[in-house]
Amino acid sequence: MTWIFVAAGLVLAGLAVLGVAGARVVAAARGLNREIAQVNEQFRMKQDLKG
Repeated sequence: MTWIFVAAGLVLAGLAVLGVAGARVVAAARGLNREIAQVNEQFRMKQDLKG
């Protein structure tokens, strides 16, 4: 019976680690998306200045 609780605890700990890693990936992807949008805006502004 103890092994069942240990296994269940390890599963929950593993899921928590995956959840934290997933949240970090989502946050990094959002930051990268913001940076790409800023660079695209800079390119648009330079194109507009060229005519």
